[in-house]
Amino acid sequence: MRKIYLSLFLICFLMTGLIKAQTYSIVIKGGHIIDPKNNIDKVMDIAVKDGKIALIAENIDAKEGVQVVSAQGLYVTPGLIDIHVHVYQGTNIDQQYMNGLSSITPDGFTFRVGVTTVVDAGCAGWRTFPDFKKQTIDKSQTRVLAFLNIVGEGMRGGPFEQNQKDMEPKITAEYAKKNANDIVGIKLAHYSGRDWNPVKLAEEAATLANIPFMVDLGGANPALSLDTLFSQIFRPGDIFTHCFGQLGASRECLVDPVTSKVKPYVWVAQKKGVIFDVGYGGISFAYSQAIPAVKSGLLPSAISTDLHIGSMNGAMKDMLTTMSKFLAMGMDLQSVIKASTWQPAQIIKREELGTLSVGSEADIAILNLRSGKFGLFDYTGKKLDADKKLECEMTIRAGRIVYDLNGIANPIFITRRRGN
Repeated sequence: MRKIYLSLFLICFLMTGLIKAQTYSIVIKGGHIIDPKNNIDKVMDIAVKDGKIALIAENIDAKEGVQVVSAQGLYVTPGLIDIHVHVYQGTNIDQQYMNGLSSITPDGFTFRVGVTTVVDAGCAGWRTFPDFKKQTIDKSQTRVLAFLNIVGEGMRGGPFEQNQKDMEPKITAEYAKKNANDIVGIKLAHYSGRDWNPVKLAEEAATLANIPFMVDLGGANPALSLDTLFSQIFRPGDIFTHCFGQLGASRECLVDPVTSKVKPYVWVAQKKGVIFDVGYGGISFAYSQAIPAVKSGLLPSAISTDLHIGSMNGAMKDMLTTMSKFLAMGMDLQSVIKASTWQPAQIIKREELGTLSVGSEADIAILNLRSGKFGLFDYTGKKLDADKKLECEMTIRAGRIVYDLNGIANPIFITRRRGN
């Protein structure tokens, strides 16, 4: 028995020494890397150590990795960044996206589609943000950032979001500055009046805090003028979300529905630096807008989902389905990846994200561009027949494999969160 214990001890000792001798925690072999920030678009290997990108080279010895990932025939990209989601999930049945049933828990819906960073689009205001941070931001493996709602209560629904008395730019800006690690912008959502004052209050808060402003003009009839918004209120870097929506008289659209031409002032706004965010949503994306826009060269600054209970079970589905639709409309893969990684990182002023630069945190998506027959439809029922669709094979968050669809890591380590 003593000999057996000594033998087991010796094996463990040797294995420990072997692991220590290995240079990297993960080596990804043979994948086609697309890293827009660094202009990498070729087959290379990538190594991870201590949660960081350690090396990108044409041939890294697989024996140097504790885990080796076979990525031949796959695309290796920075972890995807979805800058428009709703993840302040709660149990209050009389509320919507703020601590309510319409939002979702991020980790269940991010890693399986290659998303490592999400930005909550205004669910919480300064008054409700502490709870959001405690129950979602601090508890999620997904990196969760946020646009702070100009309404102190946040997206509670109904009259709360129309209450101008609860739109306090100075308090909102100060709160955003004090919580700059988590808050990347200011949001105005769902305001349905004809008064420009809420837009100006949100813009004031964003200016005071020196962060971007995202607006969702929702429901005025007749609609507020986008030309006025872009030319007289927006600063360069401010964000118009739901940019390919077509909702009739309540919201002006970028493409003239009669001529299918991009309106002239939109090109002026693009040149000014206005950001056009997809923010797909439940009914906020229509091919009748997106197809002529893409064909005309009006590409989205950021591809995002507006992820919530309604959108994910409707036409939107998820980040990769949304990206696949832009491929089907004629965007090349490199542009689609850029609009889902490096460009969003720049928009939210987090340029340490959305890249595979050596030394950056190892957030990585490994994607398969599947061939087949796919039907990609919008909420109106219009469908594009596509022969390619993106699928996530693996997601690495902060240097740890958090999703592996087909067991392409060797060896496979199954890690569980505490308490499971």
